[in-house]
Amino acid sequence: QVQLVESGGGLVQPGGSLRLSCAASGSIIRINAMGWYRQAPGKERELVATISSGGSTNAADSAKGRFTISRDSTKNTVYLQINSLKPEDAAVYYCNAFALATSTLAYMNYWGKGTLVTVSS
Repeated sequence: QVQLVESGGGLVQPGGSLRLSCAASGSIIRINAMGWYRQAPGKERELVATISSGGSTNAADSAKGRFTISRDSTKNTVYLQINSLKPEDAAVYYCNAFALATSTLAYMNYWGKGTLVTVSS
């Protein structure tokens, strides 16, 4: 199995910044894409950004310009830098990894439990 643990969420004032981290562990053979999704109260989970094993990134239109995804493959960790936070960025942010594990010998999607980002003055 693959476990994903997010960290870095919290209460931030509008205009502030946060850096979220997500570390993958477990019986990992290889991680392909990693990404961040978010879910605000009463809304569906939505894509924020993804990054491939080669470093190519993809971001939702709402995330372009203020969100930066990066990855340290040596640590199986993905990061999300969020700048100029807005109240509408408040959500639970979930980490995702498309990974190959020894327990399954197949690529599967894995999810973390999420980290809460609150934006308020």
